Amino acid sequence: MAQILNGNLVRDQIKAECLPRIKRLVDKAGRPPGLAVVLVGDDAASAVYVRGKTKTAEELGIHHETITPDASLSTEDLLAIIADLNARADIDGILVQLPLPPQIDAQKALLAVDPRKDVDGFHPYNVGLLSTGRPGLRPCTPAGVIEILKHYEIPIAGRNAVVVGRSDIVGKPMAMLLLQENATVTVCHSRTRDLPGVCRGAEILVAAIGRAAMLGEEHIAPGAVVIDVGVNRVSTRAEAVRIFSASRLAVFDRLGSLLVGDVHPGAMERLASAYTPVPGGVGPLTIAMLMRNTIEAAERRTC
Repeated sequence: MAQILNGNLVRDQIKAECLPRIKRLVDKAGRPPGLAVVLVGDDAASAVYVRGKTKTAEELGIHHETITPDASLSTEDLLAIIADLNARADIDGILVQLPLPPQIDAQKALLAVDPRKDVDGFHPYNVGLLSTGRPGLRPCTPAGVIEILKHYEIPIAGRNAVVVGRSDIVGKPMAMLLLQENATVTVCHSRTRDLPGVCRGAEILVAAIGRAAMLGEEHIAPGAVVIDVGVNRVSTRAEAVRIFSASRLAVFDRLGSLLVGDVHPGAMERLASAYTPVPGGVGPLTIAMLMRNTIEAAERRTC
């Protein structure tokens, strides 16, 4: 029977490890770490994510602020907000919540964040540190995947890892982190020939493509470890019938929608030796790693 890799347990462990570090910072600097989140407009999904981040910060005793300018904000006005946060001594981490409204130049906004406060790990400076194996702020979701693998003592070194997806946020940094752990890494994308065949060569398969249950039995080698980073909402019954078991389908009929990852859940259960469920797998680690990055940024600034 496949082992379920419970992200909630790993999240709670990380949060517990954060508490003494926060206390040391308060004792040394006279204040807790500070996190500022900039949420432009009223995107419902982004608002949910931000509430989760601020709730966790509050639980840990991290100072947190959410700045919520109107959706009509210009790029110049957003850059001014970021410049103010860069200059504030009480703010150690800055997170610009994506997606941004279409009139805003997202690249300019992300580049404007002080790399020392870039707790998302998206700034080219921090990407460069990651690619050259130097210490720095790492993107939260890929870093969380490594934490899950290490928590459950799943070997990485020497194993064949396949990452499906090449985004700057997950796919590329995930590949680099796995390389740093001495895995042999293949990155797949829309132009990959024979995607199922390449995926079946994976001992560790990481799916980060943003398409509901796209990877099925033909993509998973028996005994592989499957890390499903995707979070997709299924809201049509035809799609639900394709993906969910009878018991989950009954839940779908009651609620009207359900979340699913990028890997077919039944295929993972049948073939994988271990896998992350959706929800409850990688997702909880993203916020936990954001808190850890904020603490690390504060420690570096107070040393």
